[in-house]
Amino acid sequence: MNFKNLKHKLFFKLLTNWYIIILLVFLSWMLFFDENSYLVHRELNDDIEGLENQKKYYLSEIKEDKSLIEKLNTNQELERFARETYFMKKANEDIYLIEFDTIKK
Repeated sequence: MNFKNLKHKLFFKLLTNWYIIILLVFLSWMLFFDENSYLVHRELNDDIEGLENQKKYYLSEIKEDKSLIEKLNTNQELERFARETYFMKKANEDIYLIEFDTIKK
């Protein structure tokens, strides 16, 4: 008997085995078509990773805001912040905003 012919017979025998057919159908169903499939799990894991990155970002923003609040506890720092950020002034002051031309001629 030829080795190539024997290989084809074995392959054909495995593919026509009912247990193998049912196993292949079951695995393909679980991997691709089920609502808890591998594709759905991969998408959910990507969403979790994105949310964890957002969490890290917002925790760092909270840390920066807390340090800013601690810094603004004194009246002098609060006045400086209001002047620089919101252009507030005292009653007898004039404020001049100087803008530099960044376009080279």
